[in-house]
Amino acid sequence: MSFDLGLLVATSVIYLLALFGVAWVTERGLLPQALLRHPAVYTLSLGVYASAWAFYGTVGLAYQYGYGFLTYYLGICGAFLLAPVLLNQILRITRTYQLSSLADLFAFRFRSTWAGTLTTLFMLIGVLPLLALQIQAVADSVQILTRDPTQHSIAFGFCILIILFAILFGARHISTREKHEGLVIAIAFESLVKLISIGAIGLYALYGVFDGPASLELWLNNNQQALRTLHTPLQEGPWRTLLLVFFAAAIVMPHMYHMAFTENLNPRAMATASWGLPLFLLLMSLAVPPIMWAGLHLNVSTNPEYFTLGLGVAAGADWLTLLAYVGGLSAASGLIIVVTLALSGMVLNHLVLPVYQPSADNNIYRWLRWTRRSLIAAIILASYGFYRLLGAEQDLANLGIASFVATVQFLPGALSVLYWPQANRRGFIGGLIAGMTVWAVTLLLPLVTETSSLQLFGISLSFNEDTWHVAAIASLAANIIVLTLVSLFTQRSSEERGAAEACSVDNVSRTQRMELVANSPQEFAQQLAKPLGNKTAQQEVEQALRDLKLPFDERRPYALRRLRDRLEANLSGLMGPAVAQEIIETFLPFKLGREGYVTQDIHFIENRLEDYHSRLTGLAAELDALRRYHRQTLQDLPMGVCSLAKDNEVLMWNRAMQSLTGIVADSVIGSRLANLPAPWNELLERFVEDQSAHLHKQKLMVDGRTHWLNLHKAAIDEPGNVGSGLVLLIEDQTETQMLEDELIHSERLASIGRLAAGVAHEIGNPITGIACLAQNLREESDQPEFKEMAEQVLEQTRRVSRIVQSMVNFAHVGSRHNNANEEVDMQACAGEAIHLLSLNRKGPEVRYVNLCDPDHLVSGDSQRLVQVLINLLGNARDASSNGDTITVSTREDEHRVLLLVEDQGSGIDREIMDRLFEPFFTTKEPGTGTGLGLALVYSIIEEHYGQITVDSPVDQATMRGTRFTITLPRYSAIGNGVAT
Repeated sequence: MSFDLGLLVATSVIYLLALFGVAWVTERGLLPQALLRHPAVYTLSLGVYASAWAFYGTVGLAYQYGYGFLTYYLGICGAFLLAPVLLNQILRITRTYQLSSLADLFAFRFRSTWAGTLTTLFMLIGVLPLLALQIQAVADSVQILTRDPTQHSIAFGFCILIILFAILFGARHISTREKHEGLVIAIAFESLVKLISIGAIGLYALYGVFDGPASLELWLNNNQQALRTLHTPLQEGPWRTLLLVFFAAAIVMPHMYHMAFTENLNPRAMATASWGLPLFLLLMSLAVPPIMWAGLHLNVSTNPEYFTLGLGVAAGADWLTLLAYVGGLSAASGLIIVVTLALSGMVLNHLVLPVYQPSADNNIYRWLRWTRRSLIAAIILASYGFYRLLGAEQDLANLGIASFVATVQFLPGALSVLYWPQANRRGFIGGLIAGMTVWAVTLLLPLVTETSSLQLFGISLSFNEDTWHVAAIASLAANIIVLTLVSLFTQRSSEERGAAEACSVDNVSRTQRMELVANSPQEFAQQLAKPLGNKTAQQEVEQALRDLKLPFDERRPYALRRLRDRLEANLSGLMGPAVAQEIIETFLPFKLGREGYVTQDIHFIENRLEDYHSRLTGLAAELDALRRYHRQTLQDLPMGVCSLAKDNEVLMWNRAMQSLTGIVADSVIGSRLANLPAPWNELLERFVEDQSAHLHKQKLMVDGRTHWLNLHKAAIDEPGNVGSGLVLLIEDQTETQMLEDELIHSERLASIGRLAAGVAHEIGNPITGIACLAQNLREESDQPEFKEMAEQVLEQTRRVSRIVQSMVNFAHVGSRHNNANEEVDMQACAGEAIHLLSLNRKGPEVRYVNLCDPDHLVSGDSQRLVQVLINLLGNARDASSNGDTITVSTREDEHRVLLLVEDQGSGIDREIMDRLFEPFFTTKEPGTGTGLGLALVYSIIEEHYGQITVDSPVDQATMRGTRFTITLPRYSAIGNGVAT
């Protein structure tokens, strides 16, 4: 039985179109985000590991190595079971620094362009056999089904199709943080197709060929050789080496790195994948033994590697054969697409860009997109060339093993990134060259030539498919020995030490808090425009600001350092870490030498400790708990605490400081002291520069309110810069100062009251005598001059009597009266005061308006409240001009009555506002006022448990007018006459 070639081509095109359709629907946003970020989708996308070798070759692997074929699945399962201590760390580094490939990781860690270049070059060479394997698997499948030997043209046509679809999948656009959601969904779909296909073939083998498990057991009992084929190689074969090789694949194979780390949409999905991927691979592996036994039972004519395909041909089941073909096509195409996408990025970042960078005048994004498309085509065509070089004569297992052994040479470097900070670039490069040299001589050379042995220093070395594991161990040993020895006996650069700390699993510090030359995002964009062009530079800076949620006018030093790091990470994802580092260090440098400073970035340390809080154990956890306790103590301290670096950068701003200043900690931490809002910047800067360690009762006006502050400071050791920092403590003494002022004011009033009582008593009797003598003189004298003089004496005695009476009234303030809680009609009081003032014709002609509500009743002494109104209305008249209006009105709420006296006069200067109610303070001309009126008003209002406030000027346009607002208790028949 054979199939028509046109049918197979149509089937291939339809399948690839379906795959692309899934990706297209996803990227059009037609699928919910919950599905895209679901852990099951991520887990299935990792099924790209199961290539055509898994679909076809594992049956041949089982035939050759018995149960050793399980190492293909168990190796990578072991890596994912160790995800919390292995894969999660790489994922963290990849996401933090936007490292899109293994070459990016090595270039970043070892701070070496050569590390990335050699990794890319050797990875490209090492993966060619694996890509050739996929092409050969598809070509062989078509040849088996059509019985047409012209497989080279079939292979070339398949490569052209894959080039087209690889470009459509992953190179339609280039962005700084490119995530191919459509690719992830498509590869997850492809994994489902593979699982369904091989599962259906396995079930057909079990129930269609053997009629169930019982029939299979009977056949195995009669064919013991089939069981020995599985058991014997496990005891003698190189299964341990296979396990190691496949373990490394989870980290170092480009398609696994790309799907596991670069295309990870949800970091928490890694936890699900740690058991989900082993389950997926277990389900695939269950079908392998039944397929192999069914192939032996039916005497399938194909190589055991193609029993999966030949089973349907031998059984005459066309549907099963097409299903197997689609499964193999799916496995091959999925791996080729992902590998070429990963390799094209590596080649672009580490082979092309270090040699040639586009001009800033060009559209860099478009240039990168078309260059990457060209590289995808070149890599797939190179794979086809390698396939033609091999002549399709190699088994799939040989090609797969050769490729996996090549990529395992990157395992020592990957582990040293996480767990050996002492490793350096010389050791890594030397070890990689040594390991790849041994691999090329022992495994690659026999593949591409007829050479099966080599003479080296008189020793004959033979290579064949049975000794590959020796070559694998030898190459890996050479790699590790050179890496270890060279790293131990050579020094690391300062850049390598910093990168090693950043990549270390237990890293919680970063020893770089340096001052940047650029001071704003706009300056960043101007500097980056030189290598990137204006438009690209602006887009990159804006993208980085959006990532960090920072404003474009950001100027805080800490925020600018974060922006610089984010730009380097974003450019790393776009152009590779080596080029990104060169651009950032050249155009966004730090200040060096005497111009700048270097300390530990305490913000970075805090963030790292917060990230690692749940992972710390033992003494580290106890120390972190102590740190949190001390920090919480400072945060909750009822005193403002602010710590400063040497350059006056704010390192800490506790909650009391937030409450006192009204400045949120997130907006001020990392900024300079000079950039704080006024007046706090001036106050704190002046205190920092002052030689004194303490300043007491500093007066500060904030939003029209007066604050009184005590300031203290002490020198502290800033991390990495001994004795350079300061800690400032700020006590809010405003309430204490107000209480002190109130006490002084009360004491002053009491002393003045005592003085007034004494003066009134001593002056009263002489004044009475003088008045009597003057009256007698006026009555008894007939001379007009004497009468006029007597009248003048009487007028002056009356004036002195009024002054004495005011002093007596002031002296008696505070004493309770029998009518202190009587019902008082404020409208009547205002009317009486206005009537009395109207009798005095002296002063400006003003109009009094009584708007008091007769229902607004207060509890108090009506005569004393009339006295209050006389004083206030008299002062208002004295400050007014002819024709002005003076208004008296009331408002009421549940418990209070508000009495308002408002004029249109000249207003009150702010400078004297605080002294307005002091006794004997007056702004009137000498002889026209005693200065006791408002002091008396204040005392009477206080006696009534009320409050008085002043607003001046009332009219902000003309800067005229004054309003006195008096709050009095509302009268109520309930209780003592005061509303409750």
